[in-house]
Amino acid sequence: MQHRHLNHQQFTLAAIDDIIARGGLEDWRDLRIAVLSDKAIMDKVKRIADSRTNDPYAQRYFFWKHYAEAH
Repeated sequence: MQHRHLNHQQFTLAAIDDIIARGGLEDWRDLRIAVLSDKAIMDKVKRIADSRTNDPYAQRYFFWKHYAEAH
């Protein structure tokens, strides 16, 4: 996925936020693989999801928060 305003394909905080917010199934699949293989990326996902779950309509972030906590 080409991230908005980003010119790289690394899993930075901004890239992860963009994948969760705008990504499709393939993008989420790639993020899942990265999360399971690298604890640092898992921690980033938790950090981003925690910051967005104050919005009850941010269902994508709730999903990723629960996913990261379960794994």
